[in-house]
Amino acid sequence: MVKLTIDGRLIEVEPGTTILQACEQLEIEVPVFCYHSKLSIAGNCRMCLVEVAGSAKPVASCAMPAVENMIVNTQSQMVEKARKGSLEFLLINHPLDCPICDQGGECDLQDITVAYGRGESRFDLNKRAVTDKYMGPLVKTTMTRCIHCTRCVRFADEIAGVSEIGTLGRGENMEITTYLEGAIRSELSGNLIDICPVGALTSKPYAFHGRSWELTKTESVDVLDAVGSNIRIDTRGREVMRILPRLNEEINEEWISDRTRFAYDGLKYQRLDTPYVRIKGKLKPARWEEAFEAIQEKLKTLKGAEIAAIAGDLADVESMKTLKDLMIKLESPHLDCRQDGSLIPYDSRSHYIMNTSISELENADCILLIGTNPRHEAPLVNARIRKTYLKGGTSIGVIGPKTDLTYKYEWIGESSSNLKGLVDGAHPFSENLKKAKRPVLILGQAVFKHADMLAILYSVQALLKNYKFIQKDWNGYNVLHNAASRVGGLDVGFVPQKGGFHTSQILAACQKGKIKLLYLLGADEIPMDQLGETFVIYQGHHGDKGAHRADVILPGCAYTEKMATYVNTEGRVQLALQAVPPPGEAKEDWMIIHALAASLGLYLPYNNWDEIQISLKKMQSAFDKKGEIVKTPWQDFELSTRPSSSNEPFILPIHNFYMNDPITRHSTNMASCVREIAEGKQTDG
Repeated sequence: MVKLTIDGRLIEVEPGTTILQACEQLEIEVPVFCYHSKLSIAGNCRMCLVEVAGSAKPVASCAMPAVENMIVNTQSQMVEKARKGSLEFLLINHPLDCPICDQGGECDLQDITVAYGRGESRFDLNKRAVTDKYMGPLVKTTMTRCIHCTRCVRFADEIAGVSEIGTLGRGENMEITTYLEGAIRSELSGNLIDICPVGALTSKPYAFHGRSWELTKTESVDVLDAVGSNIRIDTRGREVMRILPRLNEEINEEWISDRTRFAYDGLKYQRLDTPYVRIKGKLKPARWEEAFEAIQEKLKTLKGAEIAAIAGDLADVESMKTLKDLMIKLESPHLDCRQDGSLIPYDSRSHYIMNTSISELENADCILLIGTNPRHEAPLVNARIRKTYLKGGTSIGVIGPKTDLTYKYEWIGESSSNLKGLVDGAHPFSENLKKAKRPVLILGQAVFKHADMLAILYSVQALLKNYKFIQKDWNGYNVLHNAASRVGGLDVGFVPQKGGFHTSQILAACQKGKIKLLYLLGADEIPMDQLGETFVIYQGHHGDKGAHRADVILPGCAYTEKMATYVNTEGRVQLALQAVPPPGEAKEDWMIIHALAASLGLYLPYNNWDEIQISLKKMQSAFDKKGEIVKTPWQDFELSTRPSSSNEPFILPIHNFYMNDPITRHSTNMASCVREIAEGKQTDG
């Protein structure tokens, strides 16, 4: 340990700790622009200057390691003069456009200038002007405001893994730009807006729409993938104005994906705000009572075996629990939360969660990815894997289609048959697995939709036994989900009951006329043309695929409009809070199902949200520990015989990162990304 004195206070720190980090431990404020805890040190802005005894000049605290018996002063006259000088230089060319700058009210340059700057300017020459750069449909640039802190350059290179931003020129002629003046091809590009300490990079969709002090801020979680990123929803009145990341070091750190950040405008369009009933082939608005009556009339003629339910990717735990209880009351065994047709084992919780946890991926020394593209399925998990890779000493292998994951890996093959070489130790990558002390295996959803799923699981179990994936204090078996509802649905048992059909079997039974009523709880990704003459009840928040096929529509709430529970891919239970009221006559999803059950004379054993929580805690202990990781002991798969395998390649589940659910499909921001990035058509110069 290293002992030093800062402002008269003695502190011990780890060797290699910088003076700035030591100041943070003492909660001593040191102003910074270029320094960021998640990025490499640049030392550009000279704002963090402090006085060190024995040094003739102030030193940059972000770049100076603490040494034994060092005496540091952060409040001396030398430091005060140096900070004022640094700010004067930074403001020489900075435009005085704070009244029209979107960063106004939450600008580091504003705040630091007020706290540490001079009261007046001594500069009266012409300011330089810099041409704005095009960075795509999401990031707006005003490069005259840039102070050359290079945070954006380092973020793109180190975190996002796309070296598309850099510097040109030197001194006063230096400019930061995308080299080819095109859209930044990263799923994390919106984070550039957050790390920019001035108004050089701002949100293009949010530009000139509001001020930070006008907004109501609600802490919640994202549901557009299964990571469960912690977010803050900023609203004005009934409208969601923007979505920002919320710090959670164990899940998303301080980043969010572009889909999470910018798809909020999809919440405004094509919303379901009143019930509908199909009369003579046409959907017509109806009262809630009329919608329930139409369902009652249909159910009178049906047996339980002729009824089925499928939950979609955005469904919350409370609504799935309530719908499951209703289906049991109706004596129907046919229900499934895996609308994509995957057959994830659910006999043990350890079989369908990310057991290692997202943060613990940083401790892995060998990572094997099978049937997954984490860059599209879970960008924050991919960023965590890249972080592990950059530390060095971690080998990464991939079985599946070749894709750009932003880090180097060894491609083993694209089909399940390539697992054999790892199991018997013949493939060169097996040497990495043998040497690994903390290996990690990540299975994507393509594994569980594969025709050879049982053969793959047989090989996976052999891998777990042959290498050190499962240890007393380490579980390297992980399932990477891409649906926010999936783990929660499996936790509450929204799966086929005894003798029940899974999703593919339900669809086949619909075509044969065996299933006569199908309840879709926000399920929009199933092939609607396979439902035959089945009577369809659709409960959701957008007029998407399911609503177009429905015979009765029950308008529910989006994730920003209700208090609801979600479980992320690592099995962490989290609570989403209501930020805005639902539109029109839309209701909370569990309340709709509860009211429908009551209209059918089927009373469920809870009447309010708190009572549902009690019921959930009895089902699964994890619901009693919100926000925490609940470790589950590993159990081997129950596989009796070894099935034969084929050379059929894995087919990744996400073909369009920007549009794969009802919210993103109705987002104009996401549509712009598809045109600009996926199709390569520049929409704005």
